[in-house]
Amino acid sequence: MSTSDKICNVGSSTKSDDGVCDVNEILQNMSTTDNIEDNNKTVCANCGKEGTVTDMNMCNKCKVTTYCNAICKKVHKKKHKKDCEEHIRLATEKHNEELRIAAELHEEKLFEEPPSQHGDCPICFLRIPNLNTGWKYQTCCGKIICSGCCRAPVYDNQGNVVDKVCPFCRVPITTSEEESVERGRILMEKGNAIAIYDKGCDYFWKGGHPLDRKKALELFHRAGELGHAMAYSNIGYAYTYGQGGVKVDMKKANHYYELSAMMGNESERARHNLSLVEEEAGNMDRALKHLMIAVGGGFNLSLERIKELYSEGVATKDDYTKALRLYQEYLGEVKSRQRDEAAAADEDCRYY
Repeated sequence: MSTSDKICNVGSSTKSDDGVCDVNEILQNMSTTDNIEDNNKTVCANCGKEGTVTDMNMCNKCKVTTYCNAICKKVHKKKHKKDCEEHIRLATEKHNEELRIAAELHEEKLFEEPPSQHGDCPICFLRIPNLNTGWKYQTCCGKIICSGCCRAPVYDNQGNVVDKVCPFCRVPITTSEEESVERGRILMEKGNAIAIYDKGCDYFWKGGHPLDRKKALELFHRAGELGHAMAYSNIGYAYTYGQGGVKVDMKKANHYYELSAMMGNESERARHNLSLVEEEAGNMDRALKHLMIAVGGGFNLSLERIKELYSEGVATKDDYTKALRLYQEYLGEVKSRQRDEAAAADEDCRYY
């Protein structure tokens, strides 16, 4: 079974293939810093004639040495060859060092423990569960309320139970699809990432809209730029299966899965997908790192995968014990009597 067949429905970092252009840019920068005098003048390397940088000819390869005209450049070509090679070597070394540092910083960021995507419930102040049935997005105030608080009784100032109002802002809940859509539109205009993401989901999976996955991807990009982790995960999914007007491209898919994974704990699905990619590549250490982080965010599929790897002799007993401990720690942060009661009363309120 290929990796794409196992990817969870809702990205490795992409590198530039144009390394020559990167080196040329560094060399260009060197030419404007190493050879330009305070008065913005330089001299011909062949005849010594002075001129401004903009008027001089430059070596096409190293982008450092300057000449007053093409004739001097041609005459000086043999003498310049050794220096030219040295300039290119130094620029290449600088470029490679910058790539190495960037890769190290990316790795550090990728395997950091991400923050909780939605923080705490604004009513009970407990961590919002990452399972999407464990919370509800309120289109009236733009808040995310946990499933327990959504089903709990709401009282007015006299202690009377008030029905069909938002438990946070007390605005009456919507009574029609049109009203709900209008509230979402208002939040979208205000730049609300969740409202934009939800509209993208409607277009991607035909939730009350004509199927328009190209439009959905545009909305997912907007939501991702505003900090919505699952939006990037959905873009990764589109590239995994070639949907929304894009071709199958696992390099881009992994890029967006990584962006999602680094943004917050709601993106354990993206993190789990990255672990599958690393497994297929034979990078089990990296795969386990991704799985552990996903387990710490409450993604039970990752816990089950570590259990399978343990039974196969790939993961150790310590790995599985650690995963169980991480999952228990997560449950300790999200469990409450009120949420348990909501889950018992309604399967759609299950939060782990």
